Amino acid sequence: MRYLSLLSAVGLILISSANGVLAETLPSLTGPILLRIDGVDPTRFPGGHLDLDLPMLQAIDATTFSTGTIWTEGSHEYTGVSLQALVQAVGVIGDNLTLQAMNDYSVEVPVSDAVQGGPIIAYFSDGAPMSVREMGPLWLIYPYDSNPDFQTDVIYTRSIWQLDRILISP
Repeated sequence: MRYLSLLSAVGLILISSANGVLAETLPSLTGPILLRIDGVDPTRFPGGHLDLDLPMLQAIDATTFSTGTIWTEGSHEYTGVSLQALVQAVGVIGDNLTLQAMNDYSVEVPVSDAVQGGPIIAYFSDGAPMSVREMGPLWLIYPYDSNPDFQTDVIYTRSIWQLDRILISP
């Protein structure tokens, strides 16, 4: 409900006159591109890709949780767009996402991971942007401390940092 209220409040809902369908649109790109998503619906996103900056990610969702990780000391607060909200916002149709880091490391993440209480694409750690040196600017992070199912080698492998690209695949 908060998600829809936010979208309405900032004018991000657009009625498509061509087919009478309610379609979401995002604000225009204004800052540096943080994330490119390929394989999106080309009728909604020209060229079949979507470039997102920080304000666009924040407009989709802002989810915060605290968790410890195997890569950092102590618990930290992470804020980002939930994978569930991102998948819904871009209308992912498919079973898998290939997430790729700046250094071309990639990992497959099933769309089934995009659940309430699941991972976020974090853009803040402890309220501040993350530098490349600090696993940023984007990090797919799970709330490891909230559920033992998130404390497995498979989940740790999916926790890609320095994320900059997502490919939606069938």
